[in-house]
Amino acid sequence: MNREKHKRKRYGYLSVLFALVGLMISVFSNAGEWDASGSVSLESRYFWQDALYQGQGDGQEPSASFQPELRWESDDRRSKVSFVGFVRADEQDSERSHGDVRELYWAYEWDEWGMTLGINKVFWGVTESRHLVDVINQTDGVEDIDQEDKLGQPMLNLNTQREWGRIGLFVLPYFREATYAGDSGRFRGPLPVKADEARYQSGDEQNHVDLALRYSHYFGDLDIGVYWFEGTNREARFELSDEGQYLIPVYDQMSQQGLELQYTIDAWLWKLEAITRQTDADNFWAMVGGFEYTYYQIQASDADLGLLLEYLSDDRDQDITVAPYQNDVFVGTRLTLNDTQDTSVLVGASWDLENQSFGFNLEAERRIGENFSLELRMRTFSDVASDDALYAIRNDDYGQVRFSWFF
Repeated sequence: MNREKHKRKRYGYLSVLFALVGLMISVFSNAGEWDASGSVSLESRYFWQDALYQGQGDGQEPSASFQPELRWESDDRRSKVSFVGFVRADEQDSERSHGDVRELYWAYEWDEWGMTLGINKVFWGVTESRHLVDVINQTDGVEDIDQEDKLGQPMLNLNTQREWGRIGLFVLPYFREATYAGDSGRFRGPLPVKADEARYQSGDEQNHVDLALRYSHYFGDLDIGVYWFEGTNREARFELSDEGQYLIPVYDQMSQQGLELQYTIDAWLWKLEAITRQTDADNFWAMVGGFEYTYYQIQASDADLGLLLEYLSDDRDQDITVAPYQNDVFVGTRLTLNDTQDTSVLVGASWDLENQSFGFNLEAERRIGENFSLELRMRTFSDVASDDALYAIRNDDYGQVRFSWFF
């Protein structure tokens, strides 16, 4: 019954998307300027440790993705339409073979006001190791474990820009459920998650209307953003199924307040993100703060070298939700060559000050010619304690190569 209900919701959601596409094309096809672009990527991951759980794949995991983009702008530049789709086919994990509409919205500006209607992605945050305050969009968990990839979120967004700052109101009429690795996928625990059997605290389930209000401004060298969010928790807790064979995500209602600060002084960037969250199960606060110092034109070259240091804390009740970064330090370095190929390398490591768990991450990217790029990534985990949130994926060290063509 739950799966049939999930299918009906999915089909209803897709029918609305197709209707929006048809409406936008019919309304805007006769005026303004259209631009079509996109990318095709071939990706291969390699896991060099044996899988921990039955059914998981070992070794290489190839996949391919396609991201089409279509944009329109009116002659007076007041009205814009954006469509960004995404499709991935994965050989190993059927749940990672998926598609999504990242963007499909109409935006209009007049005087000191702006409006966005449709599906969009909104990013908030300033720190490197974790984006605590980023709450609008749901995480696309099958793409990666860094929570950087997001699902498109249906919304009505109103903004006004004044001398005293910018205020944004977000009305979110439909909740996107998180995606999780399947039975054969890596980055999961001993029991797979059945996303299509999700449960909700609200009787409106996915149709609960969430609200967010945000204020942002700058005062000299200080940039500030504060917000209030009321609605469905983007982070699920999990309950054991009746058969005891898999986990069921449960989405509670929450109230969350967030703060982001960035202070710029010479080559220093001081950063802070902090939240407080209230649910029926737990009230807690969390923060991540630190700095990035940049050495410009090192050794008389065009390259810049940034040094990063951040401290992370999270005081939620671990008996309710096992959360990472309760008392951790992140250290990293970012090398940007500022060459014609946009070459960059980011190396980072996190260390749990309580249980000594250690994680390492490397990301490198370089453009090849005018239309191609090559990305390399590596993640490893070591000395992961049994009470750490990363213990379930302690054997999922991997290297990844991605080759992309942009058109």
